[in-house]
Amino acid sequence: MERIESLGIDASHNGILAIDGEGTILIYNRAAQRIFNDGDLVGRNIREIRPHAWAEMQEVLRTGVPQIGRKVKLLEVSIIANRTPIYRDGVIVGVISVFQDVSEHEKLISQLENYQKLHKELEAIFESSYDGFYITDGEARTLRVNKSYERMTGLSRTSLIGRTMHELVAEQVFDHSVTLEVLQQRKAITLLQKIRGGKLVIVTGTPIFAEDGQVTKIVTNVRDISELNELRIALDESRKKSDFFYQSLQERHDVDHALDDLVVKSPAMVRVVQRAIKVAKVEASVLLTGESGVGKSMLAKLIHKMSSRRGQPFVKINCGAIPASLMESELFGYERGSFTGALASGKIGLIEAAHHGTVFLDEVAELRPEMQVKLLEVIEERQFKRVGATEATLVDVLIIAATNQNLQEQMRRGLFREDLFYRLNIVPIDIPPLRQRREDIPALAESILAKIGDRLQTKKKIDPLVYEMLRQYDYPGNVRELINAIQRMVVLSEGEVMGPADLPSEIRSTYELQVGRLGRRRPLKDAMESYERSLLEKVLAESRDLNHAAEQLQVHPTTLWRKMTRHRLAGAR
Repeated sequence: MERIESLGIDASHNGILAIDGEGTILIYNRAAQRIFNDGDLVGRNIREIRPHAWAEMQEVLRTGVPQIGRKVKLLEVSIIANRTPIYRDGVIVGVISVFQDVSEHEKLISQLENYQKLHKELEAIFESSYDGFYITDGEARTLRVNKSYERMTGLSRTSLIGRTMHELVAEQVFDHSVTLEVLQQRKAITLLQKIRGGKLVIVTGTPIFAEDGQVTKIVTNVRDISELNELRIALDESRKKSDFFYQSLQERHDVDHALDDLVVKSPAMVRVVQRAIKVAKVEASVLLTGESGVGKSMLAKLIHKMSSRRGQPFVKINCGAIPASLMESELFGYERGSFTGALASGKIGLIEAAHHGTVFLDEVAELRPEMQVKLLEVIEERQFKRVGATEATLVDVLIIAATNQNLQEQMRRGLFREDLFYRLNIVPIDIPPLRQRREDIPALAESILAKIGDRLQTKKKIDPLVYEMLRQYDYPGNVRELINAIQRMVVLSEGEVMGPADLPSEIRSTYELQVGRLGRRRPLKDAMESYERSLLEKVLAESRDLNHAAEQLQVHPTTLWRKMTRHRLAGAR
């Protein structure tokens, strides 16, 4: 120990402390006194002064394993210590600890991390601004531009950074520079600037002054005039459309919109809906065919909702309901003073009102030949002329057409243009009549009854036998006729449960005729048993568990279990 003490340990910047095997402090240099703000502790036991250090040094005394880079956090300081065993004749007789105060280093690191975080935040703000930013130094040399500036001008930062505004103006990248004006006048300036390629922008340059009054930087805020003009035009169009829809809302209301959602159970309708959803993703022209009342209007709405145009207008045009004399002005609009009785301000047509949206042309076979020509122009050229106009109007619409007639037969008779047919018939979808998808009838009846009940504030139920009788009818009027039948039953029935006697006579007579052909009538008990089994299967398949299914059916779980046992049904999933 005398040899160690003879070293100039007091000259060390790091603290040095040595103890013997009992914890008595043998060495405690001046740096250690400075770090811990202590006096000379030589001769005292470390367990009394630094009990936590003694606990860790005991581990070194016991194992002989050095402790390197051990960080110790105390109230007054933070230190990094290296503790090494002291050997004499192969036996551990003490521990020497060399340590350094790192409190100031930690403060510097913390400040550096805060500066780095602030720098990243400012960088994110600079780059995420929708306005363009262009920054130069006091010599008009380009320092930085953001992404928005590149987007709105088409100029890349690599072609600008490091170059002066004198050079860029001389090369006609800019017609003149707000930066040079700011440097000359030493104040904020706003002006209109033309950029190579014809782009017009509004620029506002603002000087940043140093303490000595010199301009050190100019920050230029840039806005695209063309974008502002587009926003103004879009706002004007939106106002026109809003006025148009407000005026004609009642005119375009139709009974086809009575159902908000499609009810699909049969495989045939599942395939129809799947095809409609698929075509909605590619926005091709669609031709919906099928008998009157099968749901062509609802399917057109579904295609619109599933397409990228769902947030835009959906305009239905019933080509068979508009008088021939008004067809052109209603579809394509007119300029002011085009004809006697025209509005002084003119009027946009239904197709123009659907700009960026969807036009549904119901009963398209009723269009006259001259209207077919104008519709073809809309599809092929995306433009048309209003009545009395000399210039074409551009329009972007998705066309969905529908008919219950044979257009190919109409073409052979010269009543429908062949070229228009092939442009409309890119994706044909034929909707089967209700008699070919009888699986949908009970679910449709339930949905219709629920909507009518909500509207009329009444709660009525359908007798199970009535569902069977509804399934047997052929519905020449398709879904419209089913809606009519349910509405009539709700209005005319006396009790809460609507039975066979409440059905329209044509549906009752059809059922009686069919069961008569079988030689016997189906007993009411059998019909009810059949419907109960079908209903249980449906609810169990859609329920989480038995309790959930019982809740949906409004029966006790024990009652439901007995019915499942009687019908030999598996448990709810």
